[in-house]
Amino acid sequence: MSELHRVTIDPAQCGGRPCLRGLRVRVSDVLDLLAAGSSREEILGDYPMLEAGDITAALEYAARYTLAQFRT
Repeated sequence: MSELHRVTIDPAQCGGRPCLRGLRVRVSDVLDLLAAGSSREEILGDYPMLEAGDITAALEYAARYTLAQFRT
């Protein structure tokens, strides 16, 4: 099941960049942490407001965004 419903975009928050569940945690923040080698458990420990599905949503958003870039 898709977790994309967790990704929110609000022009008045974080410069309109994609965030998770209206929180001020950007999708790119989670992706940067994963790319730097942080585990899901570490991220959830450092950001207790996040849920496991939020990390999945960030990855799914990135995958779909990347795929869309190749289609254009």
